[in-house]
Amino acid sequence: MLIEDISELQKARFRYCPRLPAVFHANGARVQPLGGDKLEPAASEQDAIRERFPHTYAQPLLHFAGASPNSFKPINVGVILSGGQAPGGHNVIAGLYDALKSLNSRCQLIGFIGGPSGLLENESIPLRSDLIDRYRNTGGFDMIGSGRTKLETTDQFDQALETCRAHDLGALVIIGGDDSNTNACVLAEYYASIDAGVQVIGCPKTIDGDLKNSFIETSFGMDTACKVYSELIGNIGRDACSGRKYWHFVKLMGRSASHIALECALQTQPNVALISEEVAEEDMTLDDVVDTICDSICTRAEAGMDFGLVLIPEGLIEFIPAMGELISELNDLLAMHEETEDEYRTRIGNTHDALTQSKTDADARKAGLSEGAAHTFIALPGGIRKQLLLDRDPHGNVQVSRIETEKLLITKVKSNLKARKAEKRYSGKFSSQAHFFGYEGRCAPPSNFDADYCYALGYCAASLIGNGCTGYIAAIRHLNRPAEDRIPCGVPTTSLMNMERRHGEERPVIKKALVELAGSPFQAFAEKRRTWAQETHFVYPGPIQYFGPANVCDQPTMTLQLEDDLG
Repeated sequence: MLIEDISELQKARFRYCPRLPAVFHANGARVQPLGGDKLEPAASEQDAIRERFPHTYAQPLLHFAGASPNSFKPINVGVILSGGQAPGGHNVIAGLYDALKSLNSRCQLIGFIGGPSGLLENESIPLRSDLIDRYRNTGGFDMIGSGRTKLETTDQFDQALETCRAHDLGALVIIGGDDSNTNACVLAEYYASIDAGVQVIGCPKTIDGDLKNSFIETSFGMDTACKVYSELIGNIGRDACSGRKYWHFVKLMGRSASHIALECALQTQPNVALISEEVAEEDMTLDDVVDTICDSICTRAEAGMDFGLVLIPEGLIEFIPAMGELISELNDLLAMHEETEDEYRTRIGNTHDALTQSKTDADARKAGLSEGAAHTFIALPGGIRKQLLLDRDPHGNVQVSRIETEKLLITKVKSNLKARKAEKRYSGKFSSQAHFFGYEGRCAPPSNFDADYCYALGYCAASLIGNGCTGYIAAIRHLNRPAEDRIPCGVPTTSLMNMERRHGEERPVIKKALVELAGSPFQAFAEKRRTWAQETHFVYPGPIQYFGPANVCDQPTMTLQLEDDLG
């Protein structure tokens, strides 16, 4: 990439120097760990997790202090970007590189191309300053690319170990979401069990925000992505106010949790924002959800406002209890069991055809669904039924992002409003527009918050490596504070685990963090939403700002601002 081929903003961003926690200022990554309490998963999961991770279970929470008295030998470290893109990934790598050089100038960093598959296939490039400098503070994962290959089997672990030995690697850093860090935890356990001499450290990445707990306050990329989505939602809100004739239904990323929808609602104040966790908690049906939207439409129509804005989390449909039961049955029905590949394809083909051709509840029951699931399935529009039967994701689950929930809701809302009009309970005009914001936010140039946070995560990962740790996730605490006052730490990955059903069997995976309905962010939203539903209070956040006063450029998400200081 030639310097003249980049924008003026990119040139300016190259010159931005991310701010580090104070502990790294004087000593770089040459810090010593202070062990805290040993961390374990929830009590109900402890026996199952301990059995599977005997070498990395119940490790202590680590903080860092002062200069380490140790001298650090040079170490070669491999780094992988895994899963979907998130703003700030390049800064994790830059921070990791700079921190390793602060440990020992002869440390080397190797980047594996295309995610975990690059590790398995030994496709790599050396990461040196001339390459690193071209990607500082930039969005995307294009420095080394990413991929969704799962590191799950002993054969894969052994194959990866051959690659590690070919490069004389002493450590691997896996930058990814909950699934990628689950795989990193399993890999760390296996290498510890065979004394392979390879440490494995994870970094928390996902714009969905569902990789968090009391120590990992947010995953990187969410801040930037929500700022991008909120800008777009604000623009649409202004368009709605200008044209005064459309209801805009906006689906947002977030299959397993509604953190993005909640954050964007707090930033933009739409008329309706659906929160999947509340839908499940209240045992709402699809018709209940539609009624919620239609109540706002009717109230606003009475005031002459036939326009509005609805936010929909990507995974909403799974949280509607009846739909969740249907999807769970479909996942089990279409999962591979103890059978050959040919047997599986034949069975799945027959099941798929039977469900596709089903006209009645009885037809769907013959195809393998329970009575309740069959009724739910047949009641859906044909297009949604087809989307539920598309190819599964790598875990054998429905690919929820392919289900056009926003269009399903528009169809149901139209039907509901037609009935209300016939009953003289609605006299407005309803026209709609559907949107899905996903890829628009994944590779944006990171906000100052994410640029600083990610760079510090890289330093933290290097510090964990320098102190001989494995089976940890790098974390930065007190993210509401100025960057210098934040606290780096190492969180044992097994403490985040729970048992979850995958491919028809129970497996250890990192527990996804859902929106807490008793938490401050949701409560702040719930306090205002009735007013937003009836009136127009849209906020227009505008584009991300990188230069200017701190209250404009450096603020974290409203979610983090509303959450209590975690101490």
